[in-house]
Amino acid sequence: MNVKTLCLGILTFGDATGYEIKKAFQDKLSQMYDAGYSSIYPALNQLTKEGFVSCRQEAQNKRPDKKVYSITTEGRLFFIEELKKKPAEDKFRSEALTTLMFAHLLPARTTSDLIDSLIASYEQYIQDLSTDCDMKQSHSEKFLCGMGITIRKAAITYMQENRHLIEADALLSQQAAE
Repeated sequence: MNVKTLCLGILTFGDATGYEIKKAFQDKLSQMYDAGYSSIYPALNQLTKEGFVSCRQEAQNKRPDKKVYSITTEGRLFFIEELKKKPAEDKFRSEALTTLMFAHLLPARTTSDLIDSLIASYEQYIQDLSTDCDMKQSHSEKFLCGMGITIRKAAITYMQENRHLIEADALLSQQAAE
C-alpha cells in the first residue's frame, strides 16, 4: 500500500489532523510502514482533490487554524476496494543486515559489534513493544504487536545461533589481508 491509501485507512478510525496521522504511522503502522510529513501532506491534498477526503479548518487559541481531515463515503469505498486487492510481496529492509552482507570487508570486531548492537536493539524493541501491546485496543493492533515481538525474538535466536558464519568470513578476510 502507498501513503495515500494508508492515510485513508487511518481516517477510517476517525477524523484526524496531519500531525495525528503522522503519529498513527509512528504508532499503529510503525512495524510495517514509515512516512513523514513530506509524503503525508501531499497525499492528503491529493485525496482531497479526488474527493476521498474532506478537510475543515478548526480555530485554535493563539495558533494558526488546524486542518482536520475526514474520510468521505467515496474514500471509504475506495479504501475497501484497495484492501480486497492482493497485497504486494513483503519486503524487508535493514541497513544493519545490508552492512553485514559486506562483513568480509570489515574487521572481525566491527562485525561482532554490529551483531551485538542489532541484538540489543531488537531486545529493546521487544521490551518497548511488550509494554505497548498491553495498551492496544483492537485485536488487529494486538496481533501486529505480537507478530513484531515474535519476528524479533526469532531474529535474535537466529543471530545468536548463526553469528559464527558471518564472523568467520570477517575473520578470514582480516587474516588474508594481514
